[in-house]
Amino acid sequence: MEANNYQNENLHPAKRRKLLEKAAESGIKYLDSMDTRRVGPDQSDLLKLVELDTKLQVEPIDPNDVIKLLSEVGSRTTVGNSGGRYFGFVIGGSHPVSVAANWIAGSWDQNSGLIVTSPFNAKIEEITSNWLKEIL
Repeated sequence: MEANNYQNENLHPAKRRKLLEKAAESGIKYLDSMDTRRVGPDQSDLLKLVELDTKLQVEPIDPNDVIKLLSEVGSRTTVGNSGGRYFGFVIGGSHPVSVAANWIAGSWDQNSGLIVTSPFNAKIEEITSNWLKEIL
């Protein structure tokens, strides 16, 4: 299949929705597992990281295969720092509102370098800069 046809086909709203729902389900399943999963990855799961090491391809990969690979290999080889049992570095966590906001921001795909490329991001930068001035 030609790359352009493949890419245009996957922009169809129903296919895009299904893909995003699969990703959301995977993320929710991951977060729901925090109370019972190991904090660190199992050695047998770490061995599966080799599945990510593929040659650079010319044709696009089926987006469903990418989400499946991330879900099956990626989620098992992360450190569960978003759960309450992680006592490593203080690096934050994925609270439901921060994950949801991140998904929204990712879907917006804004370039925050200039006000003309994202008035929203420019306003948020202004607000957070004022907060930092107040704190300091």
